Order: sequence, then structure tokens, then C-alpha cells
Amino acid sequence: MSKTLNLSKTSSKKILMVVSNPAISTTLGWPVGFWASELIHAWYEFIEVGYEVTIASPKGGKVEFDGLSDPRDASGYSAEDILSMGFIHTPKLMALLENTPSLDDVSAANFDAIVVAGGQGPMFTFPSETRLHQLLAEFYEAEKVTAALCHGTCALLYVKLSDGKPLIEGKTMTGFANVEEDFADRIVGQKVMPFRIEDEAKKLGANFITGGLFKEFALRDGRLVTGQQQYSGKLTAKLAIEALGV
Repeated sequence: MSKTLNLSKTSSKKILMVVSNPAISTTLGWPVGFWASELIHAWYEFIEVGYEVTIASPKGGKVEFDGLSDPRDASGYSAEDILSMGFIHTPKLMALLENTPSLDDVSAANFDAIVVAGGQGPMFTFPSETRLHQLLAEFYEAEKVTAALCHGTCALLYVKLSDGKPLIEGKTMTGFANVEEDFADRIVGQKVMPFRIEDEAKKLGANFITGGLFKEFALRDGRLVTGQQQYSGKLTAKLAIEALGV
């Protein structure tokens, strides 16, 4: 059976997956990182078709899950995420998060696609990560698949193409939606995020659409692929694979 499965894999594409470095929320004061399922569910889809995946972060080094995204967390919020639990309990996979390469040390020329995961961390770190913005522009202008999901889509707000126009101007995209920000703010009892992706994307001329409150949703506009939130990692990866022609 394993030989049959291996024969179905293409083993030809290289994917750069980007996660945020650990940070502290400026609105709530707690530690933030990337959302486990947004990396792991997409990573799994790529691995299943034989792609080679490199997990990197803007500054490099050890990266951390957002607490609520860790299926081991006492809150039980992500306790049913057995795919992430399997990743966590596989030492060679967790080792990939111990010393991630810095984006300063990677080149778009060595990859076929970039996929930016979300979580809370991106909202407090990605606005100032100019190398990430540059890489996204390089991938897109090289006609390579450029993807992001959930709060990771905030990085797209800062990307300008060589003609000076925002990458997302005139593009159809999604990301963490206002209705989901409203939900999070109500649960916490105060404003959680420093800005809202949906509002800012619309100001830049994007056609921002969503699939409903915490519903799996992702879409593709040419080589730009975006996913709405933490339940959209698998679908985002599938659309990226489709865009890669495999």
C-alpha cells in the first residue's frame, strides 16, 4: 500500500511557508505567535502530494504556537485538532519550528510558491516586516503562487508592485473577517486586534469577500490565493496546488 501511495506523489514543487515570530500583543499584553492549524493543515496537504516545504519566519529562530491553537492547551479550544496533535508528537516535525531560517536568507528563486500562515502574531509583527513584503512582491511578479490565510493576509496590505500599486488593488481576496473580529472582541471583552484586515484591504481597492462566521473558505484570483481563517488551511493549500497545475 505504501508503494502505491508514493507513486501518486509528484515530488517536484518547493513551497516556502512563513509563520510569525513570537511577540506580545500590544492590545492585551499576552504572548502571541502563529496558529498551529494554519501551518500544519496546509503543510500536510503539500507533503501529501510530494512537495518539499520549508518553514521560515521573518527573523528566524524558534517559533511558537498561539496558545489557543495548541491542542494541548488547558482551554480545550483546539483539542479536536488531531492533525496538529500528531505534528506536535512527532519530534522530527517539531524540530522544524526550533530554528527556522530567516527570510533574509531565502530567495524567491528557490521556490515555486509562498504561503503565509496567520494567528495573532502577524497582526503585531508583519506590518514592519519589510523583507516579507518584498518577498511577496517578488513571488507575485515572478508569476509564482502567492498565498496567505487568516491574519497572515495582513502582510498583503503592505505589498506594492514595481509599478507602485498595491498588490491587492483590484484583486478578489479574503482574510480574517470583521464579523470574526466582532466575535473575538465580544468574547474577550475588548478590542483584540490593532486594526482590521477587511477594512484596510477595501481601502486599498480589494474586492474582499467572506464565507461566513468561522466557516472554511478560501479563494483564488489567478496566482493570488487567500484563506479566511484557521479552518481554511487545507482549502488554501488545495487551491495553491491547483494554481501550481498539479
